[in-house]
Amino acid sequence: MWHAVLASSVIAVFLLAASLPGRAHEVLPAIGDLRVVDGGLDLEIRLGAEALVAGIDLSRYSDTNDAPEAAEYDRLRALSPAALEDRFRAFWPQMAANIVLRVDGTPIVPEFRGLYVAEEPNEDLPRTSTLRIGAPLPPGSETLEIGWAARYGALVIRQQDVPEPYDGFLPGGTLSDPIALAGGDRVGPWQAFVQYIPVGFDHIVPKGLDHILFVLGLFFLAARLGPLLWQVSAFTLAHTVTLAAGALGWIVVPGAIVEPIIAASIVYVAVENVFARGLTPWRPVVVFGFGLLHGLGFASVLEEFGIPEANFIPALLGFNVGVEVGQLTVIAVAFLAVGLWFRNRDWYRAVIAIPASLAIAAVGAYWVVERTLL
Repeated sequence: MWHAVLASSVIAVFLLAASLPGRAHEVLPAIGDLRVVDGGLDLEIRLGAEALVAGIDLSRYSDTNDAPEAAEYDRLRALSPAALEDRFRAFWPQMAANIVLRVDGTPIVPEFRGLYVAEEPNEDLPRTSTLRIGAPLPPGSETLEIGWAARYGALVIRQQDVPEPYDGFLPGGTLSDPIALAGGDRVGPWQAFVQYIPVGFDHIVPKGLDHILFVLGLFFLAARLGPLLWQVSAFTLAHTVTLAAGALGWIVVPGAIVEPIIAASIVYVAVENVFARGLTPWRPVVVFGFGLLHGLGFASVLEEFGIPEANFIPALLGFNVGVEVGQLTVIAVAFLAVGLWFRNRDWYRAVIAIPASLAIAAVGAYWVVERTLL
């Protein structure tokens, strides 16, 4: 049985690796800078225009390759900036109908004021565009509520050029609280902490497949809880340190270096699972080292979201809590799926832990090559 299971697992693993897409088209968060200019509303939003025009539901997909509209996205990604702007102009009436702007409780109609498409010669990478919309404001306007359809994904709103500016994270499909146009609505520390918990969780489940596989690699080392807790504790401590240092700008390592090593960390823990029957003395140390790199990956996410300066520490802590809850969720699901039922079986390691680790190692190895060479 052992030889049959191992052989079939290896075949399945290489078929899985061969079927993976050539380069992930990760969906970037939309970030909007809000201003009042000459008595009118001015909003600049950095977003992935191709995903919106293609009709990808960003509340469901964190990678455009996973969406049914992936081929259309790729066609749009290959367009020149001018051609994409023309396509977006045609799409704008549909998008405008799914944007909510309320001034003092009264709806106003957003106006399209241009789309700047960044030059990006590598079509295998996401491209950022800046959408500018606006609307005249009635004299004496005091507050603004803003939101858009869930399918457009999360929206970060950052108020500019006012004292105590509003800075908030809006999940897709939600409407902001009334924002004082004159300023004074900066969120408090507790609100910032709570707002960034789902950001951290979302980066693990469902968007952090590489982090999920790393945590599963830790899970499959042994059937007992003790080795798992040692590893998770080392990983948590390490990524907390570099998450803070990276978010503060104290450590800056290019993603071209960090991402392949994160993939290599997945390979390492998974391969060691095959040869080690329990927690080795060096395993927590190695996991701690890899955790430092994973923390830099988490920090890059916060940089994309534009963590609020006034509540930097609470937002950072909230994000980290979300990451930890996401990791614990992965472990809990794995435990309920296999650990609870099979971990005390004599065949658990041969039939479940080793084949699963081989699968994880193969996917990680594919990512090492992809992130290094492609």
